[in-house]
Amino acid sequence: MSAAPTRRPSSEDVVPELPTSTDLNTQFHNANISQITPVSSNELSHRQRGRARGASSASRVAIDYFDPEGVNDLRRTITQQSAAARSTRSGRSASRRRAPSVSEGATSSTSTIAAEEDAEKFDLEKFLKGLVQRQEEESIAKRELGVVFQDLHVQGLGAGASYQSTVGSLFNPFNIPAQIREARHPSVRDILYGFEGVVKPGEMLLVLGRPGAGCSTLLKTLANQREEYHSVTGTVHYSTFTPSEIAAHFRGDVVYCPEDDVHFPTLTVQQTLAFAAKTRAPQRNARLYGSTREHYVDSVTDVMATVFGLRHVRDTKVGNAAIRGVSGGEKKRVSIAEALATRAKIGCWDNSTRGLDASTALEFVRALRIATDVLNTTTIVSIYQASELLYALFNKVAVLAQGRLVYFGPADAARAYFIDMGYEPANRQSTADFLVAVTDDLGRRVREGFEVNGRRVPRSPADMAEYFLASELGRRNKEEVRAYLAEMGHASSSSSSGYVQSARAERAKHTRPGSAYTISVPMQVRAVMLRRVQIMRGDWTAQAIQIFSFIFQAIIMGTIFINLPVATQAYFSRGGVLFFSLLFGALSAMAEIPALYAQRPIVSRHKKAAMYHPFAEALALTIVDIPITFVTLVCFSLVLYFLVQLQQTAAQFFTFYLFVFIATLTMKAFFRTLAAAFRQESGAQAVAGVFTIGIVLYTGYAIPRPSMIGALKWLTYINPLRYGFESLISNEFHTIVGACSSLVPSGAGYENVALANQVCSTVGAQSGQNTVNGNTFIDISYGYKYSHIWMNLGILIAFMVAFIFILTVFTEYNTSSAEDVSVTLFKRGSKAPALVEAEGGDEDEEKGRGEPKPIARAPSHLQDARTADEAIRAQPPMTDVFSWQHLDYVVPVGHGETRKLLDDVSGYVAPGKLTALMGESGAGKTTLLNVLAQRVSSGVVTGVRYVNGQGLPPDFQAQTGYCQQTDTHLAEATVREALQFSANLRQPASVSQAEKDAYVETCLKMCGLEAYADAIVGTLGVEHKKRTTIGVELAAKPRLLLFLDEPTSGLDSQSAWAIMSFLRDLADHGQAILCTIHQPSSELFQVFDRLLLLKKGGKTVYFGDLGHNATSVIRYFEDNGGRKCEEGENPAEWMLDVIGAGATASSTIEWHDAWMKSHEANIVQEEIESIHAEGRTKPPVHAIQKSAFATSWGVQLYFLLRRAFQSYWRSTSYILAKLMLNVVGGLFIGFTFFKSKDSMQGTQNKLFAIFMATILAVPLSNQLQVAFIKLRSVYEVRERPSRMYSWTALVTSQILVELPWNIFGSSLFFLCWYWTVAFPTSRGGFTYLLYGICFPLYYTTIAQAVAAMAPDAVIASILFSTLFSFVVAFNGVLQPFRLLGWWKWMYRVSPFTYLIEGLLGQAIGHTEINCASKEFVIVQPPSGQTCGNFLSAYVSRAGGYVQNPDSSSSCQFCPSRTTDQLLLANFNIQYSHHWRNLGILLGVTLFNVFAIFALTYLFRIRTTSLLSSLRSRIQRLRASKK
Repeated sequence: MSAAPTRRPSSEDVVPELPTSTDLNTQFHNANISQITPVSSNELSHRQRGRARGASSASRVAIDYFDPEGVNDLRRTITQQSAAARSTRSGRSASRRRAPSVSEGATSSTSTIAAEEDAEKFDLEKFLKGLVQRQEEESIAKRELGVVFQDLHVQGLGAGASYQSTVGSLFNPFNIPAQIREARHPSVRDILYGFEGVVKPGEMLLVLGRPGAGCSTLLKTLANQREEYHSVTGTVHYSTFTPSEIAAHFRGDVVYCPEDDVHFPTLTVQQTLAFAAKTRAPQRNARLYGSTREHYVDSVTDVMATVFGLRHVRDTKVGNAAIRGVSGGEKKRVSIAEALATRAKIGCWDNSTRGLDASTALEFVRALRIATDVLNTTTIVSIYQASELLYALFNKVAVLAQGRLVYFGPADAARAYFIDMGYEPANRQSTADFLVAVTDDLGRRVREGFEVNGRRVPRSPADMAEYFLASELGRRNKEEVRAYLAEMGHASSSSSSGYVQSARAERAKHTRPGSAYTISVPMQVRAVMLRRVQIMRGDWTAQAIQIFSFIFQAIIMGTIFINLPVATQAYFSRGGVLFFSLLFGALSAMAEIPALYAQRPIVSRHKKAAMYHPFAEALALTIVDIPITFVTLVCFSLVLYFLVQLQQTAAQFFTFYLFVFIATLTMKAFFRTLAAAFRQESGAQAVAGVFTIGIVLYTGYAIPRPSMIGALKWLTYINPLRYGFESLISNEFHTIVGACSSLVPSGAGYENVALANQVCSTVGAQSGQNTVNGNTFIDISYGYKYSHIWMNLGILIAFMVAFIFILTVFTEYNTSSAEDVSVTLFKRGSKAPALVEAEGGDEDEEKGRGEPKPIARAPSHLQDARTADEAIRAQPPMTDVFSWQHLDYVVPVGHGETRKLLDDVSGYVAPGKLTALMGESGAGKTTLLNVLAQRVSSGVVTGVRYVNGQGLPPDFQAQTGYCQQTDTHLAEATVREALQFSANLRQPASVSQAEKDAYVETCLKMCGLEAYADAIVGTLGVEHKKRTTIGVELAAKPRLLLFLDEPTSGLDSQSAWAIMSFLRDLADHGQAILCTIHQPSSELFQVFDRLLLLKKGGKTVYFGDLGHNATSVIRYFEDNGGRKCEEGENPAEWMLDVIGAGATASSTIEWHDAWMKSHEANIVQEEIESIHAEGRTKPPVHAIQKSAFATSWGVQLYFLLRRAFQSYWRSTSYILAKLMLNVVGGLFIGFTFFKSKDSMQGTQNKLFAIFMATILAVPLSNQLQVAFIKLRSVYEVRERPSRMYSWTALVTSQILVELPWNIFGSSLFFLCWYWTVAFPTSRGGFTYLLYGICFPLYYTTIAQAVAAMAPDAVIASILFSTLFSFVVAFNGVLQPFRLLGWWKWMYRVSPFTYLIEGLLGQAIGHTEINCASKEFVIVQPPSGQTCGNFLSAYVSRAGGYVQNPDSSSSCQFCPSRTTDQLLLANFNIQYSHHWRNLGILLGVTLFNVFAIFALTYLFRIRTTSLLSSLRSRIQRLRASKK
């Protein structure tokens, strides 16, 4: 086997393979490294007790590979500390060494000099052996763990393919029986079948296979993570332990690391590693010299950060996609160091190199090699596109094919094994690529002349698995498994006993002996609390924004209700401000739900690593949040309380604050419990929305408890806010004796009436009194009593404790989250063969979207490949040559400085040639591609770009295709629909629809997508999605050039080969292609014809032909001083290493200067000039489009609308959530105000029924903003640069596609709500027109207008909530118009003013009010007068009516006779304004539509800032005046 040579480390920096009888994992981590004395090799006598590791030729890696300087510093530190230890060794106790004091650390000058001398000759190997001796002297138990599996069989639930659900299929009754059958008897599929093998401590196993082969399932199963599978059968042992024993008692010793590096982004590297070390730190007796826990954590963190080259980023945030942090390679090392800091014995790393370039991937696996050698762990890794250098680091390799194990054995014997089987590798094909290729029908090659005399090479996975079992290596593997099991059986009692004792010796004192956790629960809570504080410090802006938002809302609401008078006219307002103060803090906890789901994968991973109980995280979050909530609510309460001038006594203020504080904590615990109870965030958010409606309605403010219907009154008992609201109301009104704002009767003609004959019109008034006692008011109005205050506090606390308890339970046992499964979905009615075949296929339940079963590669579909080739041949060849000369690209970087990203780049792309654009990360590959494709919108580009030596046509972007690295598509479209959309809008209008459709079918054949033509793009695997991206560009018929950016990124080796083979076929038939690629394998590299190689700074180091087997490139670099390319070395990796582009490579030659002075560079310039001269003899390339786009605006709108309606029809979760929210909200609000009477309270109930109906606009708007921004992102990323259609057509389609669904949803709400509340049927027509049609028009357009200026859905939600709070607060419901004071101008600006007035005035205006018995005001008339006579003048002026006009005592006066009197006096609402209000709302809607277009242009389309545009206009005006 030929392999690329590796760097040969010297003997001084190589850690040799250590004896397996010593568990260096425990020894290394248990080290108190400040007190270790290195000893020479001859001082140690290792006892060979145990198993010898199998022979292997795996490469070893120097311990200082990542950070030589850091390791040397660490060596000096350790050596100096060791010298200090030697100077004080005589003073130590012989029986037990103790941790040294500070004084003992001091050394004499002689010792210091000796230490300095020793630092230069410190031997890390001796140091590690010293750890072994110290641990043996300390009698600290040690342990190691291997894994063996036999006849392993894993089954999963579900089929590999299915039909895409639609809105129609959801409500189709004929689908119900099939759904019931599937729920009762779910389909089961085999994922792994008949696996066996063993991985011993100190060994590294590489798992190879195509996506869907079962690699992730194997790693998860070996890591003892079986929850997501239907069944796991067979034998799996971890040395002497069963999987159940490991899960129950030693879970932290076996870890699974997913490919994504998921960490808390605001923690620093130091904090991340320290937390892992702290939670798995052994107790004092299991640490050398009994060092402190803090000293141990610092030591482990320091060693890990040094060995893995993380010292320079220790104080840097880990970061994520939104928060800037460490680089991708450094984040990988953080994941490794974190896992190793937990002292795990078995590590399973799942495709952790995905998305990394080859050099970073090599760094990662070298780090694993170091960890395995130094710590004697067991390491299992799955990798895509593994290079030869990377492959050489492994001891064993397992090759999987569709759930079958086709090889398991020594890594250095695998290549020869498959060659002997009958396959041969391609020229310079790496071993890993070859091993994967033999499992692929189209990727493998049978040795010539091998299949003779009846001998046949195994081809199917089952045949290959059987062949392996019958082979010599298969028998050796089986024998090794049996021997290991037998050895473990003989050593069962002693080994397991020693292992258990070692594990128990590490447990903290108060930890259960059988616990899987190392530290006790209180220690876990303290550690997680500290981490929570660190997380908040890292994201302090979020806390500042939260406090600011509370203060801002307090100021707004405080000024609305400012200086409330102690009078009865403010009683309603006083209740409103108390309700708001309680509700705002409580509902703010809903914002935590997304964050809780974001951290769930981290908590789940930590639980599986036995770092802490998940409930510790819930408790820590609750405890840490208490002081933050305390401070936030102090600011909020002080501002609001004293602006409003609530009761000014200390006791009442602190009572107010206490209940707001406790209620907020209670509701935070409630919403966290909801988040913990659901696997999906969407489910938690939906339920939270429904509960929010219930909480708001049944607190007692919108509808007082005495007015509630009996069937739903019980909801008040389970609403925690009800108890808080009762206490706030009782606390406030207990000391209020409000002056009556309206005495009955009063005014003209009643000046001399005695107070005994007057009464206040407010509920609770007593005859003969001009004041109303607050206690009486709340007792009659709400049924509240002051004596209930402290009982309510106890109930609130009980709710809080109960919610926290339930939260801990759910958090502990529901740590998983809903994950995508590898199911390819097809359009309903499709008869695609892929659907039929995939339903029975064996597919891997990967954690992400896996590759579907490769139907297109099956022998039965080889005809498709020939069909595709014929389709490619039928395309007319290109003749135009695209060239560029002396390109420079400079961008501003701030502070008046600029940076040059491209530096004097020249080249050309010839038809029929496949040109590679390569370079290290940061070399400017994608930048050059974007500049050439005219896709940059900032910076300054100089130089020339020509087609045939002449200027680019105006529609150059339309005549080229650009395949981006990210496969951006509308997820709900089928493959055929995606290609048809591109063809319909990018091909000229002169081409008939039939021709476009026929060409789309041709493109499907060319791309090998016929079997997946009806597949939903969002469910495709990586390879087929990449093919779709290329097909979309081909469907546009690019006449000039095809650009591709990293078409193989994220693909396995065979998928990458399939994509490049397809591009090769396109080039062979005349297509001009320029393609960036990140360090390809030798096999892929040979596919290209030409190469443009850049180095950092966008400087050219080579441009020209590759030559056969890259001989031209190799010859150029070798002739100019580069090292020789060894036989078997990948030329792509070699040339990058030569120019100093690798992670560890460097070069003394300035290759850019060498290129500029070279003969080859002169030839390139001559070729370009020749191309220009020849091209100028031809007519220039003309624009094929007469306007900016290929089709008219109306055609664009038609196809955009068709695509949008198809997408919505298939977006079942979105449409269902929209409709269900309307239905549930309508029923909830309707039955809450069920059959409201025509009394005063009943009229108020109808008012709140309408007000709450309008509040539904908030969740509905948040939903549609997500869809709006998602579709806009597809346009901005891919379709806008391709000049596919106008942005105005897109915006128009987005508005129009939402309206029917929102109108339909509001119609459902109206049907569930209107008659339930008992609004009059005769007025239902106008109400439906306003609420069912006009209101959806309003909230749809205002939500989209806000989304138009927002960069993402989160910001859009924040902006909309802020805007909506203004709109709702000033509509005259929460605070009556007459009391708004200075804010009355906002009342007239708020669109909700006219919506509420239109709905209320029409629905309940012009009707009589009949007061309920408790609503009558009892007035005693003067002696000798009847009630009618006495009150007639007052009634005629002020309104109302007298119930008993002929009575001479106890007159029953109702303050309002008609709803018009009530609405006008209190809310400024008039029935006659309803048509005016309708017109105003439609006018506001039209303004919103204009705002959508204007804001989209200003924030998303316009490429220059408003300030710079205004400045340029002013300059032009000044110039014109001069």
